Amino acid sequence: MVFILSSFIALLTLAWGLAASVDGDGSASLPWLIRDQALYLSGVLGIGLMSLAMALATRPAVLERPLGGMDRIFRLHKWAGILAAVFAALHWLIEMSDDVLESVFSEAGQVPEAHFGALLESLRDAGDELGEFAIYFVLGMIVLSLWKRFPYKFWRHLHRAMPVLYLMLAFHAAVLAPPEYWSNAVGWLMAALIAAGSAASILALTGRIGRDRRAMGVVASVSSPAPDITEVTCRLDAGWNGHRAGQFAFVGFDRIEGAHPFTIASADRGDQTVTFQIKALGDYTRRLATRIAVGQPVTVEGPYGRFLLERHDRNARQIWIAGGIGITPFLSWLDALRAAPDSAPQVELHYSTRNASRDPFVERLQRLCARLPMVQLHIHDTSVGATLTSEELAASQPKAGRTEVWFCGPRLFGDQLEAGLAAIWGRRLRFRREAFEMR
Repeated sequence: MVFILSSFIALLTLAWGLAASVDGDGSASLPWLIRDQALYLSGVLGIGLMSLAMALATRPAVLERPLGGMDRIFRLHKWAGILAAVFAALHWLIEMSDDVLESVFSEAGQVPEAHFGALLESLRDAGDELGEFAIYFVLGMIVLSLWKRFPYKFWRHLHRAMPVLYLMLAFHAAVLAPPEYWSNAVGWLMAALIAAGSAASILALTGRIGRDRRAMGVVASVSSPAPDITEVTCRLDAGWNGHRAGQFAFVGFDRIEGAHPFTIASADRGDQTVTFQIKALGDYTRRLATRIAVGQPVTVEGPYGRFLLERHDRNARQIWIAGGIGITPFLSWLDALRAAPDSAPQVELHYSTRNASRDPFVERLQRLCARLPMVQLHIHDTSVGATLTSEELAASQPKAGRTEVWFCGPRLFGDQLEAGLAAIWGRRLRFRREAFEMR
């Protein structure tokens, strides 16, 4: 992700640099020239990154393979939006710096203003007003996105305003960009990005995102294997083209509430059914068991994701690690292997749980692994101090050879394991994990 964003910013900066110009008659002073070009650069970076964020918000399945899965696409979308807001704020601060520069360097050295026709002047005035209004709201949205305690149900509705705000900012950028930009690479690049971002905004406003991957169905069964777990099986229509073990989907039980992402916890059996294990992590999921019933309509969009069983490295030792509800993709993997046990790799599966005696997944894991002798199951019950550590994992493995670790669970837990194992094994480690977050 860092490489992609850095490369994107470098491309925009290079395009701006090729088009950057100085005052032709030499009347402008250096501080005002710097201010002028900094204003343009921050604007180019802001609208460019915002366009990227909008395009990624359309859930482009075609980019899953090159970018590593929809979870990473969402993470890239999030940080592109955050950086766009940072540059937009910088752009606004530079715009507001006129008075400070005038007081220090006088206004005599300002870059001469270009003059346009009456129609274009009125459009530029409108773009200036709309841009300032939109920037305030975008900055507010970024703050709410980073504030994890802000309820998702409210954030999701506010987030729907982003396409409108983007179109306002796109108009601002298009009418206020220097006219000479449109005959240079920076103008061509901006035009392509604004076109892509605007198309994405229209898709979002018309409700067409993900429509071609959406299937209708009904709830076939609902149960609560534990107080904080809801198991839901859905029977879908012909619009569902099946899934691969480890993928997730956006599931909508309520039109007003909208769709939420859940990992598919069952293998594909060709019978148009999918099962989800949903943990109570917020207001919506806590009330889910009481709000859905057998026969209720459901919409499932997907599948998405590259956390796939068939992607494992057959020449490396396999260690699969799950924490809490992160076990769901591995349940799907084990379910798929049950149909072809001879294809199961030699693997250690480590499951970390807060209380093994009350965990509904422990018995199911034991039952599935009993039919797969190549899978060695290890249960780590943190209630009795059995915490899984990188040192423990490394000590149980041969020192030579490559090791591939697949992880799904709490982010901090994964960070600690990855850092510890990387320090011990170095380049012999490949650590794969899901990075999915809605905000």
